[in-house]
Amino acid sequence: MGRSTTLALEALRRFVIARQGFAARFRRADAEDVVRCIERLSCVQLDSISIVDRSHRIVIASRAGAPEPDVVTKLLAKGRLFEYWAHEACLIPIGDYPLFRSRMIERRTHHWWGPVIDSDPALAKRIVNTIRERGALGSRDFEGRGGGGMWNLKPAKRMLDALWTAGELVVSGRQGFQRLYDLPERVLPESVRSEPPPEEDEVLMALALRAIRARGALTASGVKEHYRLAGGVARIAPHLKALERKGEIVSREVDDGGAPVWLPSDADIDDIGNLVGGVLLSPFDNLLWDRAWVKRLFGFEHLIEVYKKQHQRAFGYYVLPFLFGERLAGRADLKADRASGVLRVKAFHLEPGVRRSGRLEEALDAALLRLARGIGLSTVDRSP
Repeated sequence: MGRSTTLALEALRRFVIARQGFAARFRRADAEDVVRCIERLSCVQLDSISIVDRSHRIVIASRAGAPEPDVVTKLLAKGRLFEYWAHEACLIPIGDYPLFRSRMIERRTHHWWGPVIDSDPALAKRIVNTIRERGALGSRDFEGRGGGGMWNLKPAKRMLDALWTAGELVVSGRQGFQRLYDLPERVLPESVRSEPPPEEDEVLMALALRAIRARGALTASGVKEHYRLAGGVARIAPHLKALERKGEIVSREVDDGGAPVWLPSDADIDDIGNLVGGVLLSPFDNLLWDRAWVKRLFGFEHLIEVYKKQHQRAFGYYVLPFLFGERLAGRADLKADRASGVLRVKAFHLEPGVRRSGRLEEALDAALLRLARGIGLSTVDRSP
């Protein structure tokens, strides 16, 4: 496309959806499928809420297929993925580990709880030595449920988080949703551990390029938001220009008059094929990370209401947006009743202007059944 090309918002929306790689039908995902999915997305957010399923499993299942319950733990233990702060706490491809080393070094002394490690180096040393002697451990192994002593104190849990944030420990898996911490040299490949942190310019350009390739198109603000890059748009803007000069990305105006967008230089927004019929998205799905961008593309006001009191919620507790073709057409408040093997639809709200039709209902039923199968549930109850 020429440099003077102004993009149609409708075409841009279809391209962004297609770039996510949503699958058309149910399938199972093996370890390699999971790794490829996370590499394509650049990172996948983790979240502890499991009323339907863990968010990362919903995200992966909507694209690569339903993963086995312990596949992510195995991939972390083998050093195929690592867990760290990207958009939030995320699963990240292991090849990107060096790009986060400078962030780890900085956060050793700028942890959100203060200089945790330097304030109690003796505790830090005891925790690392205990893990060295006993192998991967979770916070409960230090805090316990009784017996008193140092390991019952909350500072141990804070120290584990600080050591992991500083890169002095890594997450080697999970028990339930509790992190297991281990030594980097026992988990990570030597090739990524020994690589020195790249210079800041190289890091910012690499992360910006990964964000744009993963999402298809983003504003400069959206690029910053993808990895929660400090310094705002002013810091990332020169690196976007540098990527443009290198021929990696292009900037385009959009016919809605909003901020220009950045796309991969080889993007072909006119050749994307058919979009998936319908898919239910985790509220923490990558497609939804930049709420201003979602509003602009879809006219959809994305809400996450799990942290609100019940009377303050407009749509429900754990609500999955329903992507129908190229529209975010509705919101499903769901709950997995594992004891009964049923995925319960507590409510489904159509977006304003969306007409209920047989095609929409068929796509929604298929998306619900697919989600249920991925969780290990046998039926869907839409009785409300």
